[in-house]
Amino acid sequence: MRDHRLTPLRLRPLLAACLLWPLGCIAATDPAVFAVGAGMQRMPSWPGAKNQHSEPVPYLDIELPGRGSFSTLDGLQIDLIRGTAWHGGIHGDYQWGRSRDDLGSLRGKIASLPPRINLGGYLEWQLTRQIDVGGNLGHDINGAGAYLELYAEWDLPPAGLLEQAVALHWQAMNAPAMNRFFGIGPQAARALSAPAWQPGAGSQLASLEYDLFMPTSKHTGVALVLVYGRLLGGAADSPLVSRYGSRTQLSESLAFMYHL
Repeated sequence: MRDHRLTPLRLRPLLAACLLWPLGCIAATDPAVFAVGAGMQRMPSWPGAKNQHSEPVPYLDIELPGRGSFSTLDGLQIDLIRGTAWHGGIHGDYQWGRSRDDLGSLRGKIASLPPRINLGGYLEWQLTRQIDVGGNLGHDINGAGAYLELYAEWDLPPAGLLEQAVALHWQAMNAPAMNRFFGIGPQAARALSAPAWQPGAGSQLASLEYDLFMPTSKHTGVALVLVYGRLLGGAADSPLVSRYGSRTQLSESLAFMYHL
């Protein structure tokens, strides 16, 4: 299933090098894909924030059938299971934190969080050529956070030249990850005059995504992505969200791409 979504991602060169490493003699029936581009994304300033910021982002998509892929959307995927319907293997991704500059009135009261890289596995079932369901499970390579995501993607019938898709996502975190993003320790509670908050493991976010791709020539096109998300469970109930943020998380992306 082709996906033209755009998400900011600056993975270490090591991950890209891993993708290109020979993974065995696997027959490739689909053509390889290489696409580059650039765009703008407007997204919450930090997980749970009510305000947004915009920034330029790069786009890169490399797909090597039977081996894996590397993209600014899905991160790194190395295929170890490549059946007619089931796909699975190693999954690596880059996770945004929250910068001091984006905290606004919370600056100096709650900690900024550096980005992290997650590594784990994924499994996907292709029900039809238009519908995929799957999930990935990852863990911080330099922390205690663990993350689960389940998703379903559907390529809608094209409208003329327009290619469309919708996706549903559900995400969950273990207790260390939930507390890292949404917890409030005693020191921060005093600074905020808010109760301390230590959420446990559980649901964190559910989102609905709409993707649109408009070809502009044989090799170029414009992609638009709209995502509506709602925080769940201990994330939604955090005073950081209820007092200073929003359960509703919106993001929009627009990119121009060139396919080789």
